[in-house]
Amino acid sequence: MSSEDLEKYETEMELQLYREYRDVVGLFTHVVETERRFYLCNAVDVKVRSDSGEVYFDVSMSDAWVWDVYRPARFVKNVRVVTFKDVNIEELAKNDLEVPEDGKF
Repeated sequence: MSSEDLEKYETEMELQLYREYRDVVGLFTHVVETERRFYLCNAVDVKVRSDSGEVYFDVSMSDAWVWDVYRPARFVKNVRVVTFKDVNIEELAKNDLEVPEDGKF
């Protein structure tokens, strides 16, 4: 497989993932971003923990969808993320749930 073929494949996979996101975003109430993943979910709980002076976040989500091009099943019943990095959580307003038809933001 040439590098051109690989790039074309990855581009097509990302486009397919975006289309899936567009189709499912209306099913969820929250967006959660970590350093490694982007999630849509309907319930999220964050606990700030400390161990030996180190602060970390324990994030639990349920009824989630994971933005991951290499993951065959993106719908997940429960997700737990433990991270030392920033976590961004947003509650989606109903008008935020509509993705423009032309794909422009």
